[in-house]
Order: sequence, then C-alpha cells, then structure tokens
Amino acid sequence: MQMLTLAQQAKTASIELAQFGSVQKNQALLTIAEQLEQRSAEILAANAKDIEFAKNQGISTAIIDRLLLNESRLQGIANDVRNVAKLADPVGQVIDGGVLNSGLKVERQRVPLGVILTIYEARPNVTIDVASLCLKTGNAVILRGGKETKFTNAVLVEVVQQALKTAGLPKLAVQAVTDPDRALLLELLKLDRYIDMVIPRGGAGLHQFCKENSTIPVIVGGIGVCHMFVEKSADQQKALELIANAKTQRPSTCNTLETLLVEKAIAVEFLPKLANRMKALGVTLHTDDLQKTEGIEPLDQARMRQEWLSLDLNVVVVENLAKAVEHIREYGSQHSEAILTSDYQLARQFVAQVDAAAVYINASTRFTDGGEFGLGAEVAVSTQKLHARGPMGLEALTTYKWVCEGDYLVRK
Repeated sequence: MQMLTLAQQAKTASIELAQFGSVQKNQALLTIAEQLEQRSAEILAANAKDIEFAKNQGISTAIIDRLLLNESRLQGIANDVRNVAKLADPVGQVIDGGVLNSGLKVERQRVPLGVILTIYEARPNVTIDVASLCLKTGNAVILRGGKETKFTNAVLVEVVQQALKTAGLPKLAVQAVTDPDRALLLELLKLDRYIDMVIPRGGAGLHQFCKENSTIPVIVGGIGVCHMFVEKSADQQKALELIANAKTQRPSTCNTLETLLVEKAIAVEFLPKLANRMKALGVTLHTDDLQKTEGIEPLDQARMRQEWLSLDLNVVVVENLAKAVEHIREYGSQHSEAILTSDYQLARQFVAQVDAAAVYINASTRFTDGGEFGLGAEVAVSTQKLHARGPMGLEALTTYKWVCEGDYLVRK
C-alpha cells in the first residue's frame, strides 16, 4: 500500500472516531481484551515464530526478552486494556475557562491529537498498548513494528481491527506497516499534512533517525540510563534489596538501574555487601573500586552512556551528593534517577538539582511506568520537556482547542 494512501485513510478515520463517545470506545476496548484471551493460542504460536526468527538472526537475549509473549504477559496486556477502559475519558474535558469582560465565553477543551505514528522494534505489547490508548483518546494510529514482531503483530492488529468493526468504529483507525523497508518509513515521516505526532520506541539510533528526517513533531524518550545514589545515611540493608529490585526485576526495560553511585564515606563498608548480594543474583559489577574477581569487571567509560539491558551494573564511588549530581548530568538520559538516604534535606536537594522525567527518594526506578503511575498502559516514556514528560498516558495523547461562544458578539 502507498504510504500516502495509508496516511489519508488514518486521517479520515481520526475524523470519524472523534465523533464517538466513551461508551462505544470502551466497548471496543473490552472486545480487544476478550479477543486477546480467546485467541491466546494463536497469538502465542505467532510469537513463537518471531522468537525463532530472532534467535536465528542472532538477536540479543535482552531484545528477545522484550519480544517474548507468554500466557502471563498476554494476560497482563489484556488486563491493561481493561484498565484503560475504566479510566476517565479526557476528550471533551474542560481544562479551564470563563466569561470575559467582552461577554465572550471561552473554554479550553481537550481534543484528540489526530493521527499518531508509532515506530517500535521488538515490543509486541506496544501494539496493543498504543492502539488502546489511541482508541480511548479518539486518535487514529499507524503502527510500524520491526521485522522481529512480524507474525505477532499481524494477529494483534487483526484482533484490534475486528474489535473496532464489532463496536461500529472505523476499522482503519488502527493500521500497520508490515514492510520493514526504511524507505517507507522515510516517506511516512514527511507526511505532516496527515500525521500529527511521531513516537519512536527503540534504541538511540531510531530516535536520532526520526529527529533528523521527520517534518512531524517527534516525542523522544525511552532511553533509560538510570542512576541510583546511595548516600552515606542510607539504610544499607534496605538499600541492597532496593538495588536488587531496580536491577533484576526486569533487566531489559528502560527504567532498569544501570549505574549505582556510592558515597565515598561508606564505600569500604558497603561495596563488599553489594558484591555478595549481586553475585547471588547473577549480576556482573563493572567498577574500578573493587578488586577484580568473579563477577567484577573493570569500568568502561563508554558503557556508562548506554543502557546495559542485562544483568550488568556500573558502580562508581563519588565524593558526595554534589559529585553524584554532576555524574548524572554528564551520563544520564533524563529518564529516572534515585537517591537512597535518611536525610530529608539532602533528598530534596537531589530532587531540585537532578533533571529527569522521574526522580525518586528511597524507591526503585522500576516504578516509571504508566500502569504504576496510575495512567493505565503507556504509549511511551518521554525524556523531553515538550509536550509531554515521563510516562505518556491518556492526557499526553490530547491537545486542546479554545471553544468560544457569544450571542452574535462582535469585537469593539
């Protein structure tokens, strides 16, 4: 299919979709959830084909983990769709307004963005997450998944389109580009007349490609070089458990801990405890502050600017909070940063000085997630400052218009 035709169909569908209320949109969402469960065997069989292809291509374990679906993960995706159906519909919400001295009544009202292009790699959950959020907010979406998700996405998009049709909504409000040819992506990125926002979800290369080639606004995010600073007053035993969660709960995610900063005053005492705890969990430490033994590797400066997405953790000893903040400013990706401390004043200082979408005090960075933040499923985690920041839920997929009303009012 021509990309121009696809974009035009999406624009037409977005105009139609904007006329429907919450009842019809929620019915479509509930149907999607039901179909995900009823067709689970078919979806998992398709996913197994994608996994086999990925292994044959030598794709990394971290990427395969993102690609993998099982009964539990698929059930979680279906549950997320139901959660989105339960959320309040932001479309039509009046943000603010009033009657001006001229007698003109003005209201700032939430409306859909229009058409969203989402580009992603080995994440089949994104297909449903993005489709459900866009549907709830009255947006049409064009999904461009990677070749790794070819078979899974084919079934998932069919599920969504059938649910739209059953609910009486425009089927082409959700469309997919299955051809991995990058020339087609380049064509899409120039169709600013029909597409209103681009959301890439993948590596730094994909984000840079979109920024350099798109005439459509691009939401950048999802690259998580996340840090945690263990300040000298932290409860060390509790800190070890929190670090373990942030690193190992699901290592391939963008909110996983990648670099641990330890205050010099407690390094001699704390680092051996850390090494023992991480060794038990199969985590390799990369540090110049511990003797090289099994599970201890030298620190690679270049890797401190990248996501490990695996059971590897950089460990750096810093002089104090100021040096911790300096390190985060140099190496961080403005995603999620944390401090472990018993000193409330220092905690607030850390929050004020660290520039990130999410900053934590005595909590795991793994909470940076739309579901955990109460937003339902998320379309992305934005690390920029306009127009959205952090987990992007429903409101982030709306803009607003000024609705003005008068009684044949003229300006004097």
